[in-house]
Amino acid sequence: MKQRLQFFAKAPEIMKAVSALNKAVDECGLEVSLLHLIKLRASQINGCSFCVDMHSREARQDGESEQRLYLVAAWKESPLFSERERAALAWTEAVTKISENGVSDELYARTLAHFSEEELVKLSVAIGMINTWNRLCVPFQAIHPVPAAKAA
Repeated sequence: MKQRLQFFAKAPEIMKAVSALNKAVDECGLEVSLLHLIKLRASQINGCSFCVDMHSREARQDGESEQRLYLVAAWKESPLFSERERAALAWTEAVTKISENGVSDELYARTLAHFSEEELVKLSVAIGMINTWNRLCVPFQAIHPVPAAKAA
């Protein structure tokens, strides 16, 4: 696959703002491990292989287990995630797929049982941020920072 467009080069000012928001999200005070999980889950939903690759590698570098990373796609059936992580993953799925069902009152209440209102705003911005990256990388076919694997 060939990259269609280098969005940093073509729109540097707005990408500078996107990068500043990304930095603010990364420094917002939510657990780094939680941010890795939501970035990975949203990227899986959006089919962004660049971001799935990047965020799974970053999570491993920060100490996340391979087993938990494998199971992010099936988190509902896995016992390896805390209740707070489950709430964040459910919120991530609802916000990422917001056009399908919106966000129910029940999910909102369930998520507030694990996050303060301030944290929920930060979580929602973090989800919006990874969705922004996915919406840049997928249509412009961002090139992977690692060489493509050879077919088996």
